[in-house]
Amino acid sequence: MRAARLIKMVLLLQTRPSMTGAELARELEVSERTVSRDALALSEAGVPVYADRGRAGGYRLVGGYRTRLTGLARSEAEALFLSGLPQALRDMGLEDAASAARLKVSAALLPSLRNAPESAAGRFHLDAPGWYQEPETPALLPVIAEAVWEDCRVRASYRRRDTEVERELEPYGLVLKAGVWYLCARAEGSFRVYRIDRFTSVSADGEPFERDPEFDLPAFWEERAAQFARSLLRAEVVVRLTAEGARRLAHVTDRAAAEEALAAAGPRDGAGHVTCTLPVESLDVAYAQLLVLGPEVEVLAPAELRERFARTAARMGEVYAGPGLGPDPA
Repeated sequence: MRAARLIKMVLLLQTRPSMTGAELARELEVSERTVSRDALALSEAGVPVYADRGRAGGYRLVGGYRTRLTGLARSEAEALFLSGLPQALRDMGLEDAASAARLKVSAALLPSLRNAPESAAGRFHLDAPGWYQEPETPALLPVIAEAVWEDCRVRASYRRRDTEVERELEPYGLVLKAGVWYLCARAEGSFRVYRIDRFTSVSADGEPFERDPEFDLPAFWEERAAQFARSLLRAEVVVRLTAEGARRLAHVTDRAAAEEALAAAGPRDGAGHVTCTLPVESLDVAYAQLLVLGPEVEVLAPAELRERFARTAARMGEVYAGPGLGPDPA
């Protein structure tokens, strides 16, 4: 256990000029006192770990020291080959680089681990695009991806509704969501999201920009995605649900909105029904979504939506009033 921790400590110090005791303690999940003891043990073993004292101090490796400890466990090797997204790499123009990297890693593995790529690829596959649509790679994606890797500013023309605007962007990261590529970039001092297939031109002048060290791409995307989903919910409907309807509501409407609406609802009535106010994208969308629940939901408001459901129920009653065709004589 301690040997693995000491190796991880050396590898961490190889990747950064220096690290504070608190940073190492957080990464290694130990106390700062343990970090101090481990640094002393490494030094006694001949690993040149140097401790800088003082408020701005920390730990660092001196003399350009590099460890040759490159062994991988099977689970680590398989996880490494799972980390690449083949189609995404092709879209960004990085397929050759990724192939070369995988080849070099495979050559460095122990013979017992050489089949890790086939083992992982034979068990897991990521199909990012959604159903019923052909994935299309934006023509300008490779140019944007290169600017993201190089931290270079770009000047871009972008379609926004019926107009085209020009922006100078600092490209921070790419996101592939349900087969659609998005660019997270800083423009005019704030971070924004752009659909890459709406760019009409992109030119990189090679001018670098300094990245904000506080920017967290996954956290930024999660926040913006939640804001976007919520911004679509511009109307409200009041519904009375059976227990089954309440259970299925999150499966036919926006999940977060449904869960919040049910959480804010009052107690169930004597028949076990619950009444809640549900945010929806529009009354047309609400009609299509809630119709799936059939008799498990009753729309109380607005009146126009309730009347629409009443007309639909009456028509369905007429359709099913007769005996139907009956069994096939054949």
